[in-house]
Amino acid sequence: MKNYLNLDDIPNLQNAIDEVITLKKDAFANEHLGKHKTLGMLFFNPSLRTRLSTQKAAQHMGLKTMVMNFSNEAWALEFEDGTKMSGLRSEHIKEAAAVISQYCDMVAIRAFATLSDKQKDESEQVLNNFARYASIPIINMESATAHPLQALADAVTLKEYGLKKRPKIVLTWAPHPKALPHAVGNSFTRMVQKLDAEFVIAQPKGYELNPEITKNTPLIYDQDEALEGADFVYAKNWCSYEDYGKILRTDDQWMLTAEKMKLTNQAKFMHCLPIRRNIVVSDNVLDHSSSLVIQQANNRTYAAQWVLKQLLENG
Repeated sequence: MKNYLNLDDIPNLQNAIDEVITLKKDAFANEHLGKHKTLGMLFFNPSLRTRLSTQKAAQHMGLKTMVMNFSNEAWALEFEDGTKMSGLRSEHIKEAAAVISQYCDMVAIRAFATLSDKQKDESEQVLNNFARYASIPIINMESATAHPLQALADAVTLKEYGLKKRPKIVLTWAPHPKALPHAVGNSFTRMVQKLDAEFVIAQPKGYELNPEITKNTPLIYDQDEALEGADFVYAKNWCSYEDYGKILRTDDQWMLTAEKMKLTNQAKFMHCLPIRRNIVVSDNVLDHSSSLVIQQANNRTYAAQWVLKQLLENG
């Protein structure tokens, strides 16, 4: 593995899940791999779990970390080739990526979708330009269309708490007052498609994810129907893909409640966090013993650590 840009960079997901679980048992076993090496972490958008878990993972691997918030600590970057830089952007990605490659041994990047230009977002301008011009490995800490570190942590959580050989997993859209990107929904979908599971996506009309990602996954427009017999329920909001970046409805009919969870097979509840209580999900679901959101957050460290280990072992 030379970079970790999306889930397809993992050669074998099942092996990766097992290896992450093994890492948890002795987090410092591979500390020697990162000795005298540095992980650069570039944030174009806010972070709590991703930043702290990746830094902790780096410490477990013996890596030093250098963190920069591009929103207020760096020159604004230009990504277009051949442009006359007479505006607000002071530094081109060509120089920035080359310089960072001299200071760091690998770099992790977090850059959200604009939700205003579908073509630009799907081109993954920030992530792919760093990959193009950097000479060191690149790690995706959430991009415009993908969150593969979260998806790997979610896969580990499913394995740890799965009681059935072929569980029913439901990804359900939930309301939110802001337009949110598709990255988590996309990567969770791609991940579950690689597992032996019954998988369905529930959403109101107009909130279908990119059909090139959902492929043959059943799409259900009745949340109660989708929840029947579920073993895991993953709630997440995303804006419209077809009417890109738009919020089509704000009512709470799709909020996940304790009454709705009674339709499931005593399902475990999952969410990537942060979460808006009593908007996305009711308190009594989030605070219930079947909620796995804290366990998911813990697994973020070991998912990131597994990725760092692969990149360090590959030089």
